[in-house]
Amino acid sequence: MDRRPGLSARLRLTLSYAGFLAVAGALLLAVVWGFLLRYVPDNERGLLGISPNRYLLVHTFAPAAAGAMAFLLVFGLVGGWLLAGRMLAPLTRITAAARTAGKGTLSHRIRMEGRRDEFRELSDAFDSMLEQLESHVAEQRRFAANASHELRTPLAVSRTLLDVARQDPTRDPGQVVERLHAANTRAIALTEALLLLSRADRTPVQRESVDLSLLAEEAAETLLPLAERRRITLDVTGGAATASGSPELLLRMVTNLVQNALVHNLPEAGTVTVSTGTDGDTSVLRVENTGRPLPPELVPTLTEPFRRGTDRVRTPEHAGVGLGLAIVHSVVRAHDGTLDLAPRPAGGLLVTVRLPGTS
Repeated sequence: MDRRPGLSARLRLTLSYAGFLAVAGALLLAVVWGFLLRYVPDNERGLLGISPNRYLLVHTFAPAAAGAMAFLLVFGLVGGWLLAGRMLAPLTRITAAARTAGKGTLSHRIRMEGRRDEFRELSDAFDSMLEQLESHVAEQRRFAANASHELRTPLAVSRTLLDVARQDPTRDPGQVVERLHAANTRAIALTEALLLLSRADRTPVQRESVDLSLLAEEAAETLLPLAERRRITLDVTGGAATASGSPELLLRMVTNLVQNALVHNLPEAGTVTVSTGTDGDTSVLRVENTGRPLPPELVPTLTEPFRRGTDRVRTPEHAGVGLGLAIVHSVVRAHDGTLDLAPRPAGGLLVTVRLPGTS
């Protein structure tokens, strides 16, 4: 929330307490002036015959001073209590919101009015934190629901195949075993992808110097048989692009991007181009592929788990679990990089990964 500049809470408290001290001093001086100085002879006015002494001063000034001090004490306590309550009211609202969030209600927002100061900045920061927490919790719940649904499918297929095989002994066992193997392969691939996604999001990255161009060549060499079977041209170009990160995670990132570009492509007529390079202090990896045209509004959602831009595609090398770009996004985020997806006008996708380079 954009706020106009205002006095800080510390300055306002300082001015308030200084004002109370000034009032107390003024009252004390007034008491001294009214009850003490009138007993001091004024030679210019010729007030003679009065000889002030200690007894007279004590017995005339002490009761008045004691009464004034008692009044100041009560006035300071009551005024300070009310003033502190007014000044700290925003903190009370923040505390109440924190207790509400602690009970699991993340939709509550403070939305404190007024000009910017320490309390309102804290309120805005707390609202932002609640918004992010609510978004993360909703994302985790959606992810868990999708993961459960995706895992249920191969398990249900396996159970159905076993039931059919048990009820029909004459059925070809080779066909049943083959279908069971395919379902089991998909379940294993999905489980491994979920574990990798969780690791990329939660585990600190062990960093070392990694050349993205070498990873691109390794991924292309691994996926070349898939490209040849689908008759897709796979090219790797560019120069060295050194980044700091985990070689294992970055290799998985590059492999997922290339595999995704091969699978979601034009069979027997498609191309995939992988290029690496540097842009200042940033290492850049680009993966571009031909394919079907993608609606621009669909592209930003492709990094969400279990979201697919085209129909499900499965091959022996690709189980089609819908986590490829989600894993890429998590790996890039764990390496403090940026991921940009842009649809190509002629169809297909251009993916650009930018990672901090090494000095």
